[in-house]
Amino acid sequence: MSSYLSMDLISRGNLHLKYPLCYKVRHGDCGLVHSIKIQRQNVARTPIFYRLDKMGEGNVPVGYVHIKEFNALARKDLIIALKNLLDYGVSYLVLDLRDNLGGLVQAGIEVAKLFLGKGETVIYTAGRDTEMQKAIIADTPPFFSRPIIVLVNNRTASASEIVASALHDNCKAVIVGERTYGKGLIQSVYELFDGSGLVVTIGKYVTTNHMDINGNGIEPDFSRFPALNDVSNYLSQCQMQRVGSVQV
Repeated sequence: MSSYLSMDLISRGNLHLKYPLCYKVRHGDCGLVHSIKIQRQNVARTPIFYRLDKMGEGNVPVGYVHIKEFNALARKDLIIALKNLLDYGVSYLVLDLRDNLGGLVQAGIEVAKLFLGKGETVIYTAGRDTEMQKAIIADTPPFFSRPIIVLVNNRTASASEIVASALHDNCKAVIVGERTYGKGLIQSVYELFDGSGLVVTIGKYVTTNHMDINGNGIEPDFSRFPALNDVSNYLSQCQMQRVGSVQV
C-alpha cells in the first residue's frame, strides 16, 4: 500500500467569494476519505511599479512610479520605491495615476502626505454636519521633495484625485493629461432590516484651492508631456504666487 496523500478538488467556486474551498483527502490507495475545508484569504498585492528613466538633452535621471490603486500596501511600497529612486539620484518624479480609480481614500491621503510639508493641507472635507467640515493636514516633513509630474486621464478618480490635487495645489507637481473623472463624495452605507443597504451622501472633498472635485474633476496644466525646464519654471512661479498671496 502506498502512503501518498491524494487530494481531489470538489468545488473551486468563484475566487472572489468568501466561501471556503472543499477538498477530499485520501491517505494511501485504500485509506479513508475525509473532507477538508480551506478558508480563502484575500492577499493584498503591491500596487506600485517603478523604474529609472533618462530624459532631456542631458539624460536627466527621472523616476517613474505607477500606482495602480490605493490599498493597504500603497504607502509602504511607495516609500521603498522612492528610497531606491533617490539612491539613483533622480531629479524629477513622474507619478502615473492614469486608470487609477481610487481605492482606500485614507491610503491616498497618506501617500499625498509623503510629498507635502508639515502643516500643508492635503484636502478639505465639507458637509452640512459641522463634524464633516475639516482640513486634513500633513503632520511630518516631506519624504520626497523633487519636482513631480502627475499623469492623469478620465479614469483617474476618487483617492487619485485627492493625491493629484494635493500635490498640484501645494506647488509640488504639475498635472499632465486629461481632465480627471470627478468623484469626490463622502458616503455612508446603512443596512436596512431586509438586508438591503442605503447609501447616503454626507459630505464631499474640496481641494486645497477650494475647488469641488465631484462632477468637475481636475483640469491638467499640460495636455502633453512638458519639457523638464517647463516643469521647474511652472512650479517656481506657483510657489512665488503662493508666497505672495500669503503675504497679502
